[in-house]
Amino acid sequence: MATISEAQRRSTAPAPKTQAQVAKKNAVSPGVSLAAGAVAGGVEATVTYPFEFAKTRAQLSQKAASGISSPISRNPLAVILQTARNDGVRAIYTGCSTLILGTAFKAGVRFLSFDTIKNLLADVDGTLSPARGILAGMVAGTVESIVAVTPTERIKTALIDDARSSTARRYKGGLHALRTIIAESGVSEVYRGLISTTMKQSATSAVRMGSYNVLKEVVSSSTSIKDTKNPMLTFGMGATAGVITVYMTQPFDTIKTRAQGANGASTMEALRDVLKDGGVRAFWRGSSMRLGRLILSGGIVFTVYENVAALLMGSRASSRDG
Repeated sequence: MATISEAQRRSTAPAPKTQAQVAKKNAVSPGVSLAAGAVAGGVEATVTYPFEFAKTRAQLSQKAASGISSPISRNPLAVILQTARNDGVRAIYTGCSTLILGTAFKAGVRFLSFDTIKNLLADVDGTLSPARGILAGMVAGTVESIVAVTPTERIKTALIDDARSSTARRYKGGLHALRTIIAESGVSEVYRGLISTTMKQSATSAVRMGSYNVLKEVVSSSTSIKDTKNPMLTFGMGATAGVITVYMTQPFDTIKTRAQGANGASTMEALRDVLKDGGVRAFWRGSSMRLGRLILSGGIVFTVYENVAALLMGSRASSRDG
């Protein structure tokens, strides 16, 4: 009986996959990026909204709409409890539906943009350098700011600002606020604060996505833990990225909030208003509220995204094999 030589076996065996082929196989497709990002954004916004509410309250002018001085506590729990006592628990979720829908949309756009740019900038083995990770995050933040963030943040901030009024409130909800703003000032008013929002969003996304990417690469390359989709590990890396993001980008967030208040303001007017209201330190007002939110947010959004993306990619692979 004839035997197959070693040379023949090698010639008929499939060639080992190159690093480029493996990287291409593991690359996340645009549809998966959009879907996984939207799910992650919706879950994250629902869980963390009370912190967002407290942060926005603290960043708005320290004088209430009635003109009476009304200092806001820097303790996010104190702000939430005070609002619940004075206006009811539902008041804590003012503008919530707008933010949840907007966050789901913007997170989908963010991850779609980031993954697309990441695939273009990554090395042949799929690795993204820290500088390229920051660049990809910055571009993703700019895209999401223009497409999704500015309009939804404008409506959310206007609703929260309007709810502070001691007189009759102007807005009955997100859609009513949108219609009223457009009817009174035109579509351009919905994009009030576009420059400050884009500055904040591009900086936030660059730091957040870039630092998470660096942490992920460090963990996978310098430890024995290779499964960076482990929920606890992913949550920890996302939370750490959230802490870094807060303190590096808080001034952009404060200016953006002032610009998008109920009455609106230009970026320069908002900057002068913050300085007049509390000096340089006022640019970091609301950082403790935002810190609480972004620690949870970073942990939740990256954990949900990584696992939903893995699930969707696994389902697609199974359907192709079947």
